[in-house]
Amino acid sequence: MLAPTPPLLSEPGSRQFRSAMGMFATGVAIVTVRTATGEVAGLTVNSFNSVSMHPPLIVWSLACRSHAVPAFSAATHYAINVLPADQHALALRFASSTGDRWQGVDWQPGLGGAPLLAGALAQFECANQHHQREGDHLLFIGRVERCVHRSDAAPLVFHGGKFFTEPLA
Repeated sequence: MLAPTPPLLSEPGSRQFRSAMGMFATGVAIVTVRTATGEVAGLTVNSFNSVSMHPPLIVWSLACRSHAVPAFSAATHYAINVLPADQHALALRFASSTGDRWQGVDWQPGLGGAPLLAGALAQFECANQHHQREGDHLLFIGRVERCVHRSDAAPLVFHGGKFFTEPLA
């Protein structure tokens, strides 16, 4: 017997859509930037992907309501810092809207001054090539100008609304 067909999405941003998207396991990264006034900003994302190999392009998205929209929209460069499992607390800190995200964080400036976080699993230093609004998010396309990685640590994974520091069982 066939399972019943689920109903069509009745409203944008429905719980059904959010829950279904949560079943796609992703890595976790912190995107960082230095503003024209020298301030640093950063936030945790799990919506990051490659777009092209030639030239090397990436895409990530930022909610239009985010306080960080002006900093990232105006920046010439930003960095994507892919997190290993042992940086779970850092992911939570940069996902929070309270507190000083940068207190005690070890980082060094990369291209355009974008912070490169110590201990990252991979880092992509990107020129802020293009951004455009799609729905309730801004899509940022970055041209990767430099990248590094290490293979001696497990990745931090996000699935079903939870962080995983061990492989999914």
